[in-house]
Amino acid sequence: MSPAQAKVVHDYIARLRAQMVRVLASQGITPPEAQFGSIHSIRVTLGFADIACEECRPQRMRGYGEVPESLVAELNGLVDELQGLIAKLDSYVAQGLGQDLERRLERLERAGTDVGLVKTLERIINERGLVEYRPALAGIVERLEGDSFEIAVFGRVSSGKSSLLNHVLQTDVLPVGVTPITAVPTRIVHAVLPRGRAWFADRRAEEFALERLPEFVTEQGNPSNTKHVTRIVVELPSPRLRDDVAFVDTPGLGSLASAGAAETTTYLPRCDLGVVLIDAGSTLGPDDLSTIQALYEAAIPAAVLLSKADVLAPGDRERMLRYVSDHIRSDLGLNLPVHPVSIKAAHSTLLDEWFEREILPLYDRRLELSRRSVNRKIGALRAAVEAAVRARLQHSARTAGTSGSSLRQLETELRKVAGRFSDARAGCLRMTDEIREMAGAALREAARALVESWRRAEATTPATEVVRSVLEQVAAEQGGSITALLRQLAQDSARVLRQTAEGLNLDQNAPDENELLGALAEMPRLDVGAVAARAQPRRLLLKLSAGWARWRTEKQLQAQIGEQVTAAFAAYGKILQAWVRRAFAELQSRFDSYADGYRAQFDRLASHQAGSPEEEAAWRRDLEALGASRTEEADLAGMPVISA
Repeated sequence: MSPAQAKVVHDYIARLRAQMVRVLASQGITPPEAQFGSIHSIRVTLGFADIACEECRPQRMRGYGEVPESLVAELNGLVDELQGLIAKLDSYVAQGLGQDLERRLERLERAGTDVGLVKTLERIINERGLVEYRPALAGIVERLEGDSFEIAVFGRVSSGKSSLLNHVLQTDVLPVGVTPITAVPTRIVHAVLPRGRAWFADRRAEEFALERLPEFVTEQGNPSNTKHVTRIVVELPSPRLRDDVAFVDTPGLGSLASAGAAETTTYLPRCDLGVVLIDAGSTLGPDDLSTIQALYEAAIPAAVLLSKADVLAPGDRERMLRYVSDHIRSDLGLNLPVHPVSIKAAHSTLLDEWFEREILPLYDRRLELSRRSVNRKIGALRAAVEAAVRARLQHSARTAGTSGSSLRQLETELRKVAGRFSDARAGCLRMTDEIREMAGAALREAARALVESWRRAEATTPATEVVRSVLEQVAAEQGGSITALLRQLAQDSARVLRQTAEGLNLDQNAPDENELLGALAEMPRLDVGAVAARAQPRRLLLKLSAGWARWRTEKQLQAQIGEQVTAAFAAYGKILQAWVRRAFAELQSRFDSYADGYRAQFDRLASHQAGSPEEEAAWRRDLEALGASRTEEADLAGMPVISA
């Protein structure tokens, strides 16, 4: 439409609305007050859009004819891309539409804050549609508006995060235990009177007594965040808190409540210091390494603690500290000291000494450290935006006059591997269901192994050990199939992401295969408990018929331990299903963190092929503006740098 045509359409719509009001008035009908806000209406419409996308999945398209198997993955990928964007927009709307970053920056500038580079970034991100960088930009603006120094505690479920913070802050307000925290990171700040405040996506904020905190942040009180909590702040009169210092208790990484782990990953770039807890009882894991890596990639220093150090003898403790430190150095290239801590009375001096030696001195420098932290984050965002702009211009120079078919091929391959997640997840979950019903087959295999053992005269292994070994092997074989499927998906995803990054000239932002494989933490094992199998060999039966001997032995095992084995496999299937969901959520999150940026770049490059010389000149001016705004990047020099 021309501007004049668009104006006519707008005028007719206004006339139509005005006429509807007059019709109501002519009938004596008073228009009711608005029942829903604009944000609610937008979110409802997004819900319908999400349903419309879901209806395009292969299994739902069969009414139009069978979808060829060769197109299933690509079609699933298309749906996942659209639903991912809808979810991000829904999240953005739920959080208040970003609260107008431009106006917030203007207020900061009037207050004397140097926000020149941030305003440049805000303009380029908005004008060039770089929406993937808006969360990072919003986090920076939020940090500029407040001077507090944020110390966040990260770690796997049951690593002792809440217990550590309770001890450090001399309180017992944070709920402790192995129950995953599902809502959002809990921010703890200083105040004269204790209280809690919660913000929600669908209702007004609420103030509550601290005794009610578990209602908002535990799996029992708020399963899967059904209360739609978006923010929690705990105010405490703790003598170990200061007005400009905040501690943050994050949901456990590796949590079976995967939404909690996702919230932690989203929050991570906002803190100023990350304290990573390594559980001395379970040693260093992929989640721990990926957290440390993510902190340094976000230009945030990390402190590493070996929690529950009281479970180790002094000699074992020193060996564990060296082990953790050596692995961080070999896997990430970082030389980080590891400090042992404990909350047990006999060993609590370890934690107190660490706090007094490493954390308290930061209080006097908190404003300086907060400023340096913000500057590092601004520098990291500038580098990311500059890379996106530069890649777009470089792609333009390489592909001038081409059809863009190579771009489409790269995008199709990325879409296909993304579409495999849905089928792979369904396949793995089916296998966990099968494991629940495998008790009978496992006992049959145990009976066969026992008979074979008895027929070998030299065999001396006790029946209980044979049975236990077979049961564990049957479960492990099925679990191995799940692991193999997941590993193959992770490897293929990493390969396609690297190819895409190379094609988009974003080689420096390509993932390593180990980064995606790191999402697959060690799979749970079957725990059948004490096996009281008392089956005995019947020599005559063994001589007459091995088949009859196996049948008879199976019946004996069924009578002796059948219920126990059935319950063990049913429980293992349930535990494994939760692990599969968590592993897929983590793998998908790591994949999408790269793929979303690449998809946005596809859109920009494709639109550029039909762009004008004026548009290209504008992009070049943006690149020059970013290059001329590196005045604060000296703070980055002191940070260790590791590649993705």
